[in-house]
Amino acid sequence: MTDVLGWRGVFGVLAPSTNTVVEPDYYRMGVPGVTAHVGRIHIRDQEITSDSAFEALLGQIRGEIDQACSRVLTAEPDYLVMGMSAETFWGGVEGNIKFTQDIESFSGLRVATGADACRKALELFGAKKIGVISPYQEVGDKNVVRFFEEIGHPVSKIKGLRCPTAVSIARVPKETLREAIYEVDHDGVDAIVQVGTNLSAVGLADEMEQILGKPVIAINAATWWLALRENGITDQLSGHGALLREH
Repeated sequence: MTDVLGWRGVFGVLAPSTNTVVEPDYYRMGVPGVTAHVGRIHIRDQEITSDSAFEALLGQIRGEIDQACSRVLTAEPDYLVMGMSAETFWGGVEGNIKFTQDIESFSGLRVATGADACRKALELFGAKKIGVISPYQEVGDKNVVRFFEEIGHPVSKIKGLRCPTAVSIARVPKETLREAIYEVDHDGVDAIVQVGTNLSAVGLADEMEQILGKPVIAINAATWWLALRENGITDQLSGHGALLREH
């Protein structure tokens, strides 16, 4: 039986319990007949002030993600969306493939990941060299760079904001993020990619695309775009970047 509100698609979203941005971002990019339902991955210690602390946070996610997935599956969604991005880049292309396969095997559903969404967006735009902004520590940035370079997109520069806690990522001011975008926009950069789903960049990315004249890919917009398009939903939306407006 078709869901009364989600008559085009019921999406299960997996997000850390500390994330306050991805859920409202998905709703601001909502289309009629598609609903999103979040399963929270319990984060007990959100400190990420060092590489070891950042990796420990990912360890918590790995230990909790199946339980969060099990809970969201009780809503009988049609599709899954990853509302977190670091783990989808971890280990480069091979790590992304394994992560996706593990989630799809456990859930029996297809899943949109941030890493895969960025890859498909860059291919669509025909971009080669990129600049990247992240909220991560150095170890996180290294894994992001590894993924992009393995898929053929050299990273000219990455700006890691080194946020001290998982919650503090959502508190990065718009102006700080704007400065970071300018910082990674070197000559020869074809596109800019923002990673970290708790970093609020969707509206700013749309604004900066018009200023810079090149794609600025906010990961929440890219992942939502991929989820919609993989389910045959082609609505074009303004205010969230060229991906959702034009493709």
